[in-house]
Amino acid sequence: MGSISDKVSGAANQAAGNVKQAVGKMTDNDRLQAEGKAQEVKGEVQQASGKAKDTVKGAVDRL
Repeated sequence: MGSISDKVSGAANQAAGNVKQAVGKMTDNDRLQAEGKAQEVKGEVQQASGKAKDTVKGAVDRL
């Protein structure tokens, strides 16, 4: 994946994870809350990966 697609996928996963967590809290569904948290963390990792790719690309371009 490219850095932009990582960032977009990451943002989407974070948003979906937050929604799942909120619905899980409202319905007192611990499993859904846990799935939401896991999806949110996955999104954070994807976004960090995209940012890291941008950093590496920038460093390589400066060589």
